[in-house]
Amino acid sequence: MNVPSTRTRFRLPSRAVLATCAVAAVAVLSALPVLAAPADLLARYAAEAGRAPDAARGQQWFHARHGGEWSCASCHGDQPTQDGRHASTGRTIAALAPAANPKRFSDEAKVEKWFRRNCKDVLERACTPAEKADVLAWLTTLK
Repeated sequence: MNVPSTRTRFRLPSRAVLATCAVAAVAVLSALPVLAAPADLLARYAAEAGRAPDAARGQQWFHARHGGEWSCASCHGDQPTQDGRHASTGRTIAALAPAANPKRFSDEAKVEKWFRRNCKDVLERACTPAEKADVLAWLTTLK
């Protein structure tokens, strides 16, 4: 009598299937935001600048107009622990200080995007790592 086997035979996926899954996993993971802490970003900017950040210089820099029409405070407000208002559109901008807004400086890609945009608006050039470090050093002192 010929009785069918009740055992199921398991086959390992082929190398091509495994390679495809690995490539897909890398693509998905690389699309996720790179989460950082303000302290991590501050350390990176300080290392790139080759000097320690200076919170007092960051506060002064934040409020200065740098020869143009705007300063950082023009939109983010004199007190970055509170919401600001965009100078042109009037749109509310969430508090910039990490203590007041834990989402700030937590996504490295967004941080770089906004530094790039805002520095261009305020300075008409990119911010240096030293400028970023100084401003972030000041913002992290605010409670």
